[in-house]
Amino acid sequence: MRLFHLILTSIFVFITTFILAQKKNQTRQQFASIGNFKLENGSTIYDCRLGYRTFGKMNENKSNVIIFPTWFTGTTERLEGAVPDKLIDTTQYYLILIDALGDGISSSPSNSKRQPRLSFPKFSIRDMVESEYILMTKHFSLQHVFAIGGISMGGMQSFQWSVSHPNFADKIIPIVGSPQLDAADLLLWNGEMHAIQRDTAFHNGNYKGLPPIPAASIMHAFALESPTYLATNIARDSFDHYLSNVVHSEKFDWNDRIRQLQAMLSNDIAKDVNGSLEEVAKKITAKMLVVTSKQDHMVNPLPAAKLAGYLHANLLELDTDCGHIGPGCEGEKVKEAIKKFLSTQP
Repeated sequence: MRLFHLILTSIFVFITTFILAQKKNQTRQQFASIGNFKLENGSTIYDCRLGYRTFGKMNENKSNVIIFPTWFTGTTERLEGAVPDKLIDTTQYYLILIDALGDGISSSPSNSKRQPRLSFPKFSIRDMVESEYILMTKHFSLQHVFAIGGISMGGMQSFQWSVSHPNFADKIIPIVGSPQLDAADLLLWNGEMHAIQRDTAFHNGNYKGLPPIPAASIMHAFALESPTYLATNIARDSFDHYLSNVVHSEKFDWNDRIRQLQAMLSNDIAKDVNGSLEEVAKKITAKMLVVTSKQDHMVNPLPAAKLAGYLHANLLELDTDCGHIGPGCEGEKVKEAIKKFLSTQP
């Protein structure tokens, strides 16, 4: 009888913990409406809203705020497992994770009622930043934050923040992001986009459910880590299972993916100065810690390293077979570098 009660108690504790965890996760997600949002191409996102999640506590003078937008195909729910207290100490800083446009949480082709699917207008990395600026200034009533960080496409946004609003943050932390795409990046992202658009399952964006589009998924998976990492970690006799998982585990809407791909393809913080990183560096006033991964096959590290050189910025170059996911494999190294950078006087 006692064993029976112990089993029941264990089951009750498990269920209660699970429900509370789910409830906490649901209440973490918050939204703010920024109204009709005009894009740099002249189009408008109607009834635009942004998702966000907060961690920690804002101090009295609002000087400990760090914002962190999402990566490509990422959401703040996924960032929650990678950033708070992994990279940013939320006992010291007030962290705001932001769902970038097109991530399926903030306004996107997949959730817009007035502009569904590919009637949703194209937007840019600069537009992502402008929408986030409105969120910060109008919704949070912040005219300045301590730092802005981001991983991958989040890093692209943080680079753009340093140019679009050079005095908004004291410090910028782009992690495996790029200030402008080069030929290697353009080849990959164009390849992914064409693979989606030319697959019969895509139906010009009018598909049902979320059909597999193998070529796009495989291309993305191949670029995510280095060939050495794949050869070392994926055994030949388990490859079929790995491949099936790559192809059939996609959860990100294809139309959302197209619009975010197009945003990255136009990414260039120096486009107003003829693409010159040397010239655009003169406009950047925030201190910067640039984190790159030498074996990154998804976001070429060279433009970021080049800009860091012009800025005489802190540069952390990871050298790991993990490639683009290097910051995850070298988490402690990245965390320590960020901690030191944030603690240094601007």
